[in-house]
Amino acid sequence: MQKITVEVVSDVVCPWCYIGKRRLEKAIEELKGEYEFDVSYLPFELNPNMPKEGRNQKEYLIEKFGGEDRYNQLTNNVAAVAAEEGLHFDYSQQKYSPNTRDAHRLIWLAKQEGVQAEVKEALLNAYFEKGIDLTKNENLIDVVESAGLNRDKATALLLSDEGLAEVKLQEQVSSQRGVSGVPFYIVNGKYGISGAQPASSFVSAFKDISEKSLTESDK
Repeated sequence: MQKITVEVVSDVVCPWCYIGKRRLEKAIEELKGEYEFDVSYLPFELNPNMPKEGRNQKEYLIEKFGGEDRYNQLTNNVAAVAAEEGLHFDYSQQKYSPNTRDAHRLIWLAKQEGVQAEVKEALLNAYFEKGIDLTKNENLIDVVESAGLNRDKATALLLSDEGLAEVKLQEQVSSQRGVSGVPFYIVNGKYGISGAQPASSFVSAFKDISEKSLTESDK
């Protein structure tokens, strides 16, 4: 069975990254009898300058979007789109917008431990659906432990600089590849798909890319 690798560049506070994750999963489910998929997650920080203690989420987003009316319009819209994918966003629950670097370090660790997909899902779910404050280490540890990451290893990572250089390097590589917004999907190491595309678009892209890969291998 032909193998397709998908590197997903995304952030855990990016609503379209969560929506895109569901759409990608639908596409993979549709094609699972035709291809073998290897999905991994790479870091992207929407706001790398966010303080460690975070900021009031509503105030931050109102400032970012340019007013409360715009904030209401955009959050209501994205919540409605998310609901179509079976996700239940609740912006009223989430009080703090966190710096996501520690979450990305934990996702990096989860890759080494074989539970990256589970940890990524758990962090997105914690932020968008449960309103868990991801500025607090104890909450991060509880969330990733629930997804199968060893609690002691997660704690040790957060008390050190482990994974920091690796996350920064991954971000630099993505930037050099031309990634400036997320979600962004790198397929088979060289084909880019930008944005939370519909599942049908992913299906078409994967089929096209697999045909190109077979043609190139025959040359």
